[in-house]
Amino acid sequence: MCGIVGIVGRSPVNQALYDSLLVLQHRGQDAAGIVTCDADGHLHLRKDNGLVRDVFNVQHMQNLLGNMGIGHVRYPTAGSSSSAEAQPFYVNSPYGIALGHNGNLTNAEALKRELFLQDRRHINTESDSEILLNVLAQELLKSESLSLQPEDLFRAVSGVHRRCSGAYAVVAMIAGRGILAFRDPHGIRPVVFGHRSTPEGEEYMVASESVALDTLGFELVRDLEPGEAVFIDNDARLHTRQCAEETAVFSPCIFEYVYFARPDSVIDNIFVHRARMRMGTKLGQKILREWPDHDIDVIIPIPDTGRTVAIEMAHEMNVKYREGFIKNRYIGRTFIMPGQTQRRKSVRQKLNAIALEFKGKNVMLVDDSIVRGTTSREIVMMAKEAGAKKVYFASAAPPIRYPNVYGIDMPSAEELIAHGRSDEEVCQAIAADRLIYQDLDDLVAAVRKGNPKLERFDCSVFNGEYITGIGNEYLDHLRQKRSDSAKQKKSREYAHLDLHNNT
Repeated sequence: MCGIVGIVGRSPVNQALYDSLLVLQHRGQDAAGIVTCDADGHLHLRKDNGLVRDVFNVQHMQNLLGNMGIGHVRYPTAGSSSSAEAQPFYVNSPYGIALGHNGNLTNAEALKRELFLQDRRHINTESDSEILLNVLAQELLKSESLSLQPEDLFRAVSGVHRRCSGAYAVVAMIAGRGILAFRDPHGIRPVVFGHRSTPEGEEYMVASESVALDTLGFELVRDLEPGEAVFIDNDARLHTRQCAEETAVFSPCIFEYVYFARPDSVIDNIFVHRARMRMGTKLGQKILREWPDHDIDVIIPIPDTGRTVAIEMAHEMNVKYREGFIKNRYIGRTFIMPGQTQRRKSVRQKLNAIALEFKGKNVMLVDDSIVRGTTSREIVMMAKEAGAKKVYFASAAPPIRYPNVYGIDMPSAEELIAHGRSDEEVCQAIAADRLIYQDLDDLVAAVRKGNPKLERFDCSVFNGEYITGIGNEYLDHLRQKRSDSAKQKKSREYAHLDLHNNT
């Protein structure tokens, strides 16, 4: 998962882009980058591996000149990666284009071959974002106008839709011309745009989540529609166009609402916080229905995304709610970690139990989901070590049995704890006394209530139904790239490469 932002302003945008990336840091902690464009059409780029606060210093910020720019935060979808894969990416032909991308192209390998054999374009990294940039550039080459009108850009985006398959929310900057943003025809990944008025005139902003607009004082206009593109020229004039030639079923990723998005964001007219409240209500109702004589003494969330769900569960069940874990906020998200040993260690660094809330009690722990089960088992053991008599576990999401192919770094199916296991077997594997999963129908209902117009969500990690159509060959390819052993090997290779480049 990644975060994207773009701003066309009336004054320097370097600080606004930096502040936006800080707000979107939860979407990617592996690398960050900003590229700006000055009045002469010169681009100024800074990107590297690391958190936003570590990638940019005062000198970097002073060098990011111009009233227009884009930014990106990344975590890799195939393990640790080199700083060469930090975004935005840039190509000089045609016009000079910089691009940041959230999602994953499922036909990236075929596109890479096509770009070389047909378009004579060389791809220098393993990133599908560089592939997408070159596809966009190649489509723009078909324009015969040096002035580059919005129509030319929209035709190019239509070409991208024809050639690219998968999930993509994109922000791109054309040197001296403006900022382009577009969304894949299924609308799998989120992207919004907004505006604000200043004494100097209108300013526009696009971002992965509405919360980035809120913090900078931009008014949310709306989400981009699936297949739609918006272009904000360097005079801050807005142009929009539906660029998808074929109608696809709008299918946003439901995991955004479960885990990834900030609770204060609004995605596709659904308030994320409210959706999570409804998940808690549904889960509480299921427990009362299936386990009416439960002996739960206290409900304790696993911070942070489990908190809203747990509060509503406790209210629905009339059970005491308590905070039982203190979180170290300087540890990254654990399922992003490349190896099991590192993940186990990070859990103990990340959370510490308050023994008073556990000792002698039957405790229901609540989390947003269970992926590998490594984190869940460690937390259950921590609760028992803190003195809990029994430890039950509730997941706001259904069992995750299938890998994600649309930009979330979930491992190969064999490394997902629920793959090939019953709920009882998962319960035993995480050392819990009882396990309750959310039903998929209840999850969909909880999210969809916020926007009944949404007929479908991408729920592929739960039901294995990939909305763009995925074959076994591609899943086998992912398995080879995403296994822990593959990630550890790649981490060593990139560490060696970065060390070599820095000597």
